[in-house]
Amino acid sequence: MKYLTLSLFITASLPATLPEAHADVLLFDAVESAPANAANGVQRPVRGQTMQFVTRQFGEPDSMLHAVGNPPITRWVYPGFTVYFEHQQVITSVVNR
Repeated sequence: MKYLTLSLFITASLPATLPEAHADVLLFDAVESAPANAANGVQRPVRGQTMQFVTRQFGEPDSMLHAVGNPPITRWVYPGFTVYFEHQQVITSVVNR
């Protein structure tokens, strides 16, 4: 009986309309529509290349963000793309939006 009374009290104290739920949307379409990694798209580093190779091929980045996490992930930002490194190797590069 005690639980029933508590349940009725909680139900009665709720507002008549509950707030709407909100969620983030993953932008898979944006990833799929990214320009090609080719001469007719946006050339950028590919998985497995080293930091030294990326610097030789693309020059110095506009900014280098310090490594975070474990394993350490470093981010280099170029005018047209951003490169993510795990330790010293590229794990991915994405076109800047």
